[in-house]
Amino acid sequence: MNILTEKRKRATFTERSQLKYARRLVVKLGSAVITREDNHGLALGRLASIVEQVAECHLEGREVMMITSGAVAFGSQKLAQELLMSLSMRETLSPKDHTRGEHGTLLEPRAAAAVGQSGLMSLYDAMFAQYGVKIAQVLVTKPDFYNEETRNNLFCTLSELISLNIVPIINTNDAVSPPMFLKDDDLPVGSKKGIAIKDNDSLSAMLSAEVQADLLILMSDVDGIYNKPPWEDGAKLMHTYTSNDRHVIEFGKKSKVGTGGMDSKVKAATWALDRGVSVIICNGMQEKAIKTIIAGRKVGTFFTESTEGFSTPVDVLAENARVGSRQMQALSPEQRANAVNHLADLLLSREEFILQANAKDLAEAKRHGLAKPLLSRLSLNSAKLKNLSIGLKQIAESSHKNVGRVLRHTRLAENLELKQVTVPIGVLLVIFESRPDSLPQVAALAMASANGLLLKGGKEASHSNKALMELVKEALSTVGAENAVSLVSTREEISDLLSMEDHIDLIIPRGSSELVRNIQEQSVHIPVLGHAEGICHVFIDKDGDIQKALKIVRDAKCDYPAACNAMETLLIHEDLMNGGIFNDVCNMLKREGVKIYSGPKLSQQLTFGPPVAKSLKHEYGALECCIEIVKDINEAIDHIHTYGSGHTDVIVTENDSAAQQFLASVDSACVFHNASSRFADGFRFGLGAEVGISTARIHARGPVGVEGLLTTKWVLRGEDHTAADFVEGGKRVWLHESLPL
Repeated sequence: MNILTEKRKRATFTERSQLKYARRLVVKLGSAVITREDNHGLALGRLASIVEQVAECHLEGREVMMITSGAVAFGSQKLAQELLMSLSMRETLSPKDHTRGEHGTLLEPRAAAAVGQSGLMSLYDAMFAQYGVKIAQVLVTKPDFYNEETRNNLFCTLSELISLNIVPIINTNDAVSPPMFLKDDDLPVGSKKGIAIKDNDSLSAMLSAEVQADLLILMSDVDGIYNKPPWEDGAKLMHTYTSNDRHVIEFGKKSKVGTGGMDSKVKAATWALDRGVSVIICNGMQEKAIKTIIAGRKVGTFFTESTEGFSTPVDVLAENARVGSRQMQALSPEQRANAVNHLADLLLSREEFILQANAKDLAEAKRHGLAKPLLSRLSLNSAKLKNLSIGLKQIAESSHKNVGRVLRHTRLAENLELKQVTVPIGVLLVIFESRPDSLPQVAALAMASANGLLLKGGKEASHSNKALMELVKEALSTVGAENAVSLVSTREEISDLLSMEDHIDLIIPRGSSELVRNIQEQSVHIPVLGHAEGICHVFIDKDGDIQKALKIVRDAKCDYPAACNAMETLLIHEDLMNGGIFNDVCNMLKREGVKIYSGPKLSQQLTFGPPVAKSLKHEYGALECCIEIVKDINEAIDHIHTYGSGHTDVIVTENDSAAQQFLASVDSACVFHNASSRFADGFRFGLGAEVGISTARIHARGPVGVEGLLTTKWVLRGEDHTAADFVEGGKRVWLHESLPL
C-alpha cells in the first residue's frame, strides 16, 4: 500500500456522469444516518438499505471501505436506558463510585463506545452475511497516524483486506482513547503532515487519500451543502461546490448525535479533493443514495476542482428563464414580434454560419454510423432555413394577439368587473432529438408567448444547436431578455431535469416514442405535453375515389415515413377487395419500396400474401405499414379506437354522410377527410410552427402552437367591495352581466 501522497497526479472526476467508473469507494456513515430520529437505537431499515448498496457495489467488482460513526451514539442510548432503569439500585449498592468521580465525563463516552462497537459490528456482520460478503473491523486511535510504523501497518492491513475481497469497516477506538484532535502542529518531528482529524469526516478524508480512493461519499442527515443552514429562509442546495464557494456559505450547528458539522464535512471534502479524491456529501436517508450517485444522478453536493469551462448550472438557467419570462411579459406585443422577426431574418443572413456547424454534426454522425432517417432529421439546408424563416414570420404576426388577450369580461356587481386574460405558462423544458430545426421553432413560440424556455437537444446536433442558440440569444438581446431562453449543455441526466418541479412548469418531449414514453413515466410532479406514439390510420371507404386514395396513401406513408403523422395502418372496406383498388394500392406501395404486413382478417382471405403483422398497435417509423380489411365504417372506427394512438386518422370517401360520421366519431386529436395525415403539423395548420403534437385531452391537443403555451389568470377590479356586502339584505347585489371583450 502506498503511503500518503500530498498531491495525486491523476485528475479527479470532473462530471457526475464519470462516477460510474469509480473503482475504489470510501463510504462514511454519520451518526445521524445510523441512529433513529427518536434516539432509541439504530435505524435498522435505513442501515439495511445502505448495507445492501455497499454489498452490490462490492459484488460488482468495486473495492469498498466503510467508515462508520454511531458506536458512541448507539452505546450512549443503550447506557442511558440502563442507567435510568437501575439508578436507585446502583446508588444503594455503591454510593461512592470512585471511577466516575475521578474521570467524570471521559468514562461515559468510552463505556458507550465499548458497548456500541460490539453491537454495531455484530449487526453489520449479520447484514453483510445475507449477501455473502465478509467484513473486518478496523479500530484506529491517535497514535496510529503519527507513528510511522503503526501508520504503515494500518494501511498494509487495509490493502490486504481489500485483496482478500473483504470489506473493511473502520472506526475510531473511542473505548480506549478520547475523540482524536490530531493537528498538523501536534505531529512529532519527521512525521508526514495530514488533515486535523477531529471526527469521522476528517478520518474519512485521510483514509481516502491514503488508499487512493476514487470516490468518497460522506452521508449525513441533510441533502448536501447549503449556502446557509437549511432551516433558514433563502437556503439553497449547492449541487456543485468549488473552492470559490467557500465565502458564500454560512454554517450552522453541529450534528445533534455526532461530533461533526457541515463545516467539518466541507473541510474534509476539500482536503480529500486536493489529493485527487472525488467527494459527494449527501443525505444518507435518501433511498438508494449510493447507487444513484454512482449512476451519475444529481444527488447531494459534488466537489470538483474548478468550474472553469463548466456550463451554468441548470437550476440557475431555470431561474434566469423565469426572470426572462417576466421581462418578456412586460414587453409590448410589437416588441415580442420584433424579436421573433429578428430571429427569422438571422436564419437567412447567417445561413453559412449555421450550415458550417451543421456540417460538423453530419460528419460526426456519419462517422458513428447514424441511421439514414436520423441523418435526414439532422440535416439542414437552404430550403429548410427558408421555410423556418417563413414559419417564424407567421409566429411573429400571431404574437400581437396572444399574451394579455381577454377571454371573458363580466360585471359581477356595480363597479366590480372581472376579466379572464391569457398569460404564459412560465418555464418550459423542451427535450428534442436529432432535429436542430426544432430549436428556432420552439424558441420563437416561447418568445411569442412570453414563456421562459430551457432546451435540451441531442448530442448528435450539438454544433448546430449551439450555433442556432447564438442567434436566439442575439434576437433576445434586442429586447433585453437574452436569458429567457437557454440551451442546457451540461450532462445532466434527463431524470434529474424531470425532478426540478420548483423551476420547470411544463415538459414537452419531441423525439422517438421511446423518449416520450420514458419522460411521461419518469415525470412525477411536472406535467408532460406530447404523445408517445403516432399510430395513424387511413381508411378507404367503399365510396372512395381510387385516384384520390392512391395519392393520399402514397403521401401519408412515403413523404416522410419517420414522422409521427405518417400512416402506419391502411384500412380498406371489404367491398373493395373484389375491385381494382386493393391491387392498385398494394402495387403502388411496393413500387415505393414499402414493406407490407397483413392484418389477421386480410391474411385469412389471401392464399399467398404479405406476412402477418406482429401487432396492429405498432408505429413502424419507416417504409413499412400494415393493411387490414373492415366490413364497414363502424368497424373502421372501432379498429382505430382499439389500436390507434389518438394522433391523426383519415377517411377517403365521396360519401359526405360517411365522412361526417367518421369526423364526428373518431376520438383523435386530428381527423381528416380526403387529405393526407401529413397535414397534422403546426406550420401546415398556419400556426407558424409547433412545439409538438399532443394527444392529451386536457389543455392543448393536436399541433401545439402559441396558444397551447398559454394559460389564464383572473383580474378583478373593484372599489371597496367585500364578500359581506352580498349577504341577504346586504347593501350590494350580484349582476353577473357579460361585457364586450
